[in-house]
Amino acid sequence: MDNILTFSITVFTGFFAIMNPLSNMPIFLSLVGGADRKTQRNISKKATFTAFVIVTLFLVLGKFIFLLFGITIPAFKIAGGILVFFVGFDMLQSKKSNVKHLKETHIDEDIAISPLAIPILAGPGTIVTGMNFVSNAGYLKIGIVICIFGLLCWMTYFTFMLSEMFIKKIGHNVISVIGKIMGLIIAIIGTDMVIQGIKISFALTN
Repeated sequence: MDNILTFSITVFTGFFAIMNPLSNMPIFLSLVGGADRKTQRNISKKATFTAFVIVTLFLVLGKFIFLLFGITIPAFKIAGGILVFFVGFDMLQSKKSNVKHLKETHIDEDIAISPLAIPILAGPGTIVTGMNFVSNAGYLKIGIVICIFGLLCWMTYFTFMLSEMFIKKIGHNVISVIGKIMGLIIAIIGTDMVIQGIKISFALTN
């Protein structure tokens, strides 16, 4: 039971850090600014649902993908860890993807699919993080990962809907600090993935 609880907390922390609903609030507002509440709600729902479906497919089909392409768990952990590390490193350096500076002259609900769902919510970092959690897990843990990611998508939806109020209350500087803390956590997760991959490759004990 303690192992399941620890695993659940680790999964939640990993997904929260990589998705970072708080730092995504300004991105959401920059894309839907000027839209009415109904349009904002529709875009938020579509984006979070699409992200959930995409990541869930990778979580469920992860082992099949490994077999299909002959990917080994150690190789995945090492390569994925390096990728996740650089995502966190970029956040620590306050670097942002160009897609986060997009400005729409017309509010098109298709922005819910791209760039909101892909790659902001369900980007490579999120997919790699999720697949790392289920790479050698049983059905129970896979179910836990899916449920926790669903919870994060639900939290992101409400964060988007309350984004204007949050930013007015806490300000951009606080969000920036939170983003750097999340970046550090992501970099640590990536480093741990690489270490675990090396340990498995060389049959090293803890």
